[in-house]
Formats: sequence, structure tokens, C-alpha cells
Amino acid sequence: MKNVYLLRQSFLVLLGLIFSSVIWAHGGAKGTDTDQCKFELEKSHWLHYTAYQPKAYPAKEFCGNLPDINTPTQLVFDYQDQRYKGMAIEFEVTKEPEGKLIYLLKSDKHKSGTVVLDLPNGVEESGKYLIHITLLQDSGERLDAHMNFRAGGGQPASKGKIGLYILVLIALIYAAYLSNTGLKRKIDQCLSKEKPIY
Repeated sequence: MKNVYLLRQSFLVLLGLIFSSVIWAHGGAKGTDTDQCKFELEKSHWLHYTAYQPKAYPAKEFCGNLPDINTPTQLVFDYQDQRYKGMAIEFEVTKEPEGKLIYLLKSDKHKSGTVVLDLPNGVEESGKYLIHITLLQDSGERLDAHMNFRAGGGQPASKGKIGLYILVLIALIYAAYLSNTGLKRKIDQCLSKEKPIY
């Protein structure tokens, strides 16, 4: 009986660990303190970045890895600081390490606080890309920030999804254990057998 109790407790702990990792996957802390899809334009002033490939992966968000090439892609930037709405910002995407220009949005003020770089054909080659963001201040000073992403690697199964699949499998096994008295009896007998002492 003690083994059954330990099995149930282990299941509950596993369940808690899996769901806590899924909940914390996109930062976890209040705000964006640990968000991997944001970057600092100035000290303590952030832009949030999200990429979409709506035809290939409807309603999915990406950050550092875009699964496909040659598919419509949108790179979306949201100002975390409202003061950027009144400043001119330039966006440029280059293929690295060559530095080949893929997309350029000339400096402009974006009063909505959201900037969408629409690449109708996506990127043509697999590999590494760099997003250059330049903030043009009223003083004439240019502040640069960079963020890279990879494209064309296909969409890997995330660790959160693998954990979720394992959780579902364990839940199905546990449900079968609870609902089938014959199976429950056999498992309980196996768990309760005492090993001989030599």
C-alpha cells in the first residue's frame, strides 16, 4: 500500500512540474523581466519582438527561430516604452554573415507603438539573420540595438510540448490503472510484493 501512495504522490509532483514549466515558458515573471523576445534599446527601455508565418503556421508566435523560408513572414515590434512613439526608429534585416540587406524600413515615427515588418516572401535562405534597430534621437545621436534569428530549420517540438505529451501518456496509464480493477489488482500485487531477504 505504501508503494501505491508513493506512486500517486510521484504522479502529482510530476504533474505540478510539467504544468509549472508550461506556465513559465514565456517569461513567468510579472511584466517581461525574463522574456527572451525582448531587447533593450536603451538602458531599461525595451522593445518586444514577435515573428509570425501566418500561412504556414497560423496563430503561432516565434522569436529566435523561424521554421520556414519562402513563406510570408511578419516581424512585429511593440514599444514597451511609450516615449518611443515620438521618436524616429529605423529597422533593417540582414542575412549574416554576409550582411546582405533583406529588408529596410526607413526611419519614421510610429505613433501606434507597434511596427510590422511585412516580408511577403519571407526570407529566401536558411541560416542566421540580424535585425538592426536604430533609434534617432532629437539630439542627432543614434542608438543601435541588434537581435538575431535563424530561419529554415523546421519547427522542432518544444520541450513544453514533449512534457505535455509525456503527461498525457502518464495520465492515460493512470486512468487505466484506476478504471480497470484487474489491472489495478495486478499492479498493486507487483508493487506490494516484498523482496526476499538474504
